[in-house]
Amino acid sequence: MKKIISLITLSIFVIACKSEPKKSDSKTNNKAVSVEKTQESKSLSIHLNPKSDSNVNGVVHFTETNGMVEMNAKISGLSEGLHAIHIHQTSDCSSVDGKSAGGHWNPTNQPHGKWGVETGYHKGDIGNFMVKNAEETIVQFSTDEWCIGCGDPAKDILGKSVIIHQGTDDYTSQPSGAAGSRVSCAGIIE
Repeated sequence: MKKIISLITLSIFVIACKSEPKKSDSKTNNKAVSVEKTQESKSLSIHLNPKSDSNVNGVVHFTETNGMVEMNAKISGLSEGLHAIHIHQTSDCSSVDGKSAGGHWNPTNQPHGKWGVETGYHKGDIGNFMVKNAEETIVQFSTDEWCIGCGDPAKDILGKSVIIHQGTDDYTSQPSGAAGSRVSCAGIIE
């Protein structure tokens, strides 16, 4: 009798093991899927066009990887010193002064300020950058508070514009930091 019970128990164990899926395969597949998702990236490039009788032009590249958007701008034609760069609320750069792009992009209705401060800042408040050479200046910025084409109105940069200002953002004047005229504009359109 003990042999029969042992044989039945062994049979049940073998059947259960055969019907259970291999856990290593499932983990391997999940890892492969997550690696593909984390390596997924989106990118776009836009051309900066002179505004307000300036010669300021360039190109801005945006790349999104793993939920992080990196902005790399190459700008030429600016005078030496500090200048402000912002994302503005529309992609319309049609006016000669760049004002058709609207105000700073501020989907969360925060006060204007320096990026990351506790008192608040616009999603478009990138800040100031130093120009040492009028022929080419590179501005780099990255954040997980933006996305490219994700459809989230509080994060999606599509349909916005990049504005380069002649002056410096003081981070306190409302609503825009008193950064001076808009000397270059590029619409962010997919």
